[in-house]
Amino acid sequence: MRFTILTPDAQYPDDAVVERQTAGKDAEFFVHRTRDPAAIPLEQLAVCDAFLVWHEMKIDRTLIGKAKKCRIIVRAGVGYDHINLADAAAAGMPVCNTPDYGTSEVADHAIAFLLSLARGIPEFQDTMRRDIRAPWQYPQTACMRRIRGATIGLVGLGRIGTATALRAKAFGLNVVAYDPYVSRGTEIALGVRRVDSLDALLRVSDIVSLHCPLTPETEGLIDAAAFDAMMPGVLLINTARGPIVDTGALRQALRTGKVAGAGLDVLPSEPPSPNEPLVREFLEQEDWLKGRLLLTPHGAWNSPESRHDARRLSTETVMGYLAEGKLRNLVNGDLLDRSRMRV
Repeated sequence: MRFTILTPDAQYPDDAVVERQTAGKDAEFFVHRTRDPAAIPLEQLAVCDAFLVWHEMKIDRTLIGKAKKCRIIVRAGVGYDHINLADAAAAGMPVCNTPDYGTSEVADHAIAFLLSLARGIPEFQDTMRRDIRAPWQYPQTACMRRIRGATIGLVGLGRIGTATALRAKAFGLNVVAYDPYVSRGTEIALGVRRVDSLDALLRVSDIVSLHCPLTPETEGLIDAAAFDAMMPGVLLINTARGPIVDTGALRQALRTGKVAGAGLDVLPSEPPSPNEPLVREFLEQEDWLKGRLLLTPHGAWNSPESRHDARRLSTETVMGYLAEGKLRNLVNGDLLDRSRMRV
């Protein structure tokens, strides 16, 4: 049997080379690179057996309702907040993600943010650009501090939070974690300290690093009240999802010095508007912000190996279900009536 797989928002430049190699001769691919569901041809939606999606397009009943044969939605990535799980379940479609790629890269990125800020690398580099002789005076920088013996608080202790904890311990950091959804004893196996509230974590952490999914519960989690609870001079790192942090409140906390520095791989809107106040001040490199804010373009997951893994593993998930009825990494199982699943 031959299957048709539709990708509406491909994040690779080729004609699905990895996907075709992984799926073999039994699959045909329709590949698009758009954010607009209306740009997907209706005739392709009508015949596709699966959606293999990235993170650029909202997937809800607008698209799902036109794909009458589609049996599964697979996300080539971890986060799935752009997919309406209830709409998919109502149509009898399981939604699966790809959690087993990019873990090392995102954890590495979080630690890279930490090291860059704590060692003053952005400020040193900028000073050397301005005057090659000036940095040799070794001025004190806003974010610089010894990290050995400091406390890093991890909000989320899943795969990436765990990988970050192991890296942090290797640098001599004390690790505190808050995650109400991780089973008891995980912290013992990792050798970290568990706390039972976000507030308790914020009050003892010299560095706060976010590793939780975006859900209604976590949207805006790091708001003005959270910043008020943090220790003075804290470093904030976000490699999770942009809307978890209220960037207006972060801007104020940076201005007052409550937050010494921040490393953000994600923002509430991607790409962001250059007129958003914190983004504008970053672009203009205003004196008060120099060396204190690091931004990267939602690229923490990225490496040649990780890109290949995301493509291969997500395709394997699609084909495993279409050809053999096997489900892995199901994320809407609690909403799905299996008796109504499309076959």
